[in-house]
Amino acid sequence: MTQIINFVKGILIGIAVVIPGLSGSIFAVVVGLYEKMINAISNFRKNIKKNILFLIPIVIGAAAGVLLSAKIITVICEKFPQQSYFFFIGLVMGSVPLVLRKIRKKPFNPACLVITVLCMALILLMGYLSGGEAAASETAGNGAYYLTGVRDVIVILLSGFISCALMTIPGVSGSVTLMVLGQYATVYGAVSRCTDMLKYIVSGDSAAALEASRSIWLVLVFAVGGIAGFICISKVVSRLLARFESQTYYGVAGMILGAVVILFAQGVLPDRKFTAAFTDFTGGAFAMLLTDVLLIAIGVICTLFLDDDSKMAQKLKRKD
Repeated sequence: MTQIINFVKGILIGIAVVIPGLSGSIFAVVVGLYEKMINAISNFRKNIKKNILFLIPIVIGAAAGVLLSAKIITVICEKFPQQSYFFFIGLVMGSVPLVLRKIRKKPFNPACLVITVLCMALILLMGYLSGGEAAASETAGNGAYYLTGVRDVIVILLSGFISCALMTIPGVSGSVTLMVLGQYATVYGAVSRCTDMLKYIVSGDSAAALEASRSIWLVLVFAVGGIAGFICISKVVSRLLARFESQTYYGVAGMILGAVVILFAQGVLPDRKFTAAFTDFTGGAFAMLLTDVLLIAIGVICTLFLDDDSKMAQKLKRKD
């Protein structure tokens, strides 16, 4: 029974991983699996059989969650790009109270702000070097979400490593990291193609299934990098959170600020819609601004609702 419950919790974690701004690790905290997962991975050799039996249902559930939600999320991002990005910005901003609570556990030290600035600069640099998610979406717009050479293998492998490594820190979204790296559309486009492959197999369209199967290799390379990143960083993160929790979250704060800037730049500025809203205050532009602000607010509320220690969550628990 416990394994079935962990499988369902894994599905929820997998869905959260796909949505930019939601942290898979936050979801793991909410469903009560985060510390157990970190301990199982960082102390894997101490009790291999027990840890495998514990992790397998969660991993399978997370994979199912990703497959179930990737297609829907990518389609929404393609059809409503600006609205999606503003909602994602809200989701990211919603993690600020969690970070502030962690930071306040120690007396304020101005020197820690250096960590925030450095982490923000690192995220912005990563976004600049990647060429941005908008460019990645254009190059991947032909639906060819598969590996074309050694360079692609290296880029996807590193993207998996970095996004999953950072995702081990509660409050950091792996999907936002992929957006910063300019690989979100590519990775989840490939995952969507794998879902299409299953659909083609069921319908008996072998030619389309064979074509879609080319994306499997990209997903596998990303998974290898992700697993390596999660395993390599889990022990480091557990030690950092145990000994330097406040300082670690100063770094997370910088990542959040950098991610908001990049999401805004990638989702809004390229198509000049935001500029048009200020230069042409027609009814449509004003309505668009109201919609964007509303989407940010909804995103913030969603993240606060999922934060088990937030005041909102505590009030809901008391009502229940």
